[in-house]
Amino acid sequence: MSTQQQQPETQEAPEDPEMKGAESPVDEKEKEGGDIDQQTTPEPELEGETVHIKVFRYDPEVEGKQEPRFDDFHVPFKKGMTVLDAVMYARDTYDSSLTFRHSCRQAVCGSDAFFVNGKQRLGCKTQIADLEQPIRIEPLPHQEVVKDLVVDMDHFYDQMHTVEPYFQNEDTPDASDLEEQRQSRENREKVKMSTRCIWCGACMSSCNIAAGDNEYLGPAAINKAYKFAMDDREPEDVKEHRLRILEQEHGVWRCQTQFSCTEVCPKDIPLTEHIQELKREAVKKNLKFW
Repeated sequence: MSTQQQQPETQEAPEDPEMKGAESPVDEKEKEGGDIDQQTTPEPELEGETVHIKVFRYDPEVEGKQEPRFDDFHVPFKKGMTVLDAVMYARDTYDSSLTFRHSCRQAVCGSDAFFVNGKQRLGCKTQIADLEQPIRIEPLPHQEVVKDLVVDMDHFYDQMHTVEPYFQNEDTPDASDLEEQRQSRENREKVKMSTRCIWCGACMSSCNIAAGDNEYLGPAAINKAYKFAMDDREPEDVKEHRLRILEQEHGVWRCQTQFSCTEVCPKDIPLTEHIQELKREAVKKNLKFW
């Protein structure tokens, strides 16, 4: 059963029952003849500058870890260290059960969006040196927590696919006459920023409207629709079809222009501006002069 990460009890990792006692959990397991679980290793004495991180912990499948809490870790600081680097060190050195998503480590895959010191950020892009300590690392708000820093992204992906994020043009010529469907430089510049979205979910997590309206398309999905709706290579009827999707009750008109999505976007996409432009396009489509 998943849970929201609200008001967990603060607990330091050394106080975990698995890390106390004369005998280690591994020894106890061996005496009982049971399987050896992944273990939490006590922190060694570190020399030099260290970083204090407080990491959200929750595991619905392990008794004693089903109550949300924070574990404290101290990791050696290195110039250029990111939040993802610190969390990976804590996992590899102290607790192999610490769970989070990451992949490219170059701010391209969008896997490692966390809630760091009260703001949605990419772990691999956020410099430790720019943050106040202790650094509080939590899963994205307004999402169901699966385990530790991992949230369920299924609803986010469903909303992204609702806007039909693929090129549609029924006027494609026959294969024998097929040519590259070129886009003008001016049109490319217009939609360029919208193409930078990496589906990290940070904007959706920061949106107060999305938090209260589960059917709201959300800034990421609307931005994806903007990319195609503003592409001159699609016919006018396809653009009208996209605008009908966007101007529904839970579409662009639910946005209250709070700019929270724009502020947290790790790729600096002007999400709020794109939503407002789509509102204007929807109005123009429905204007009649007679």
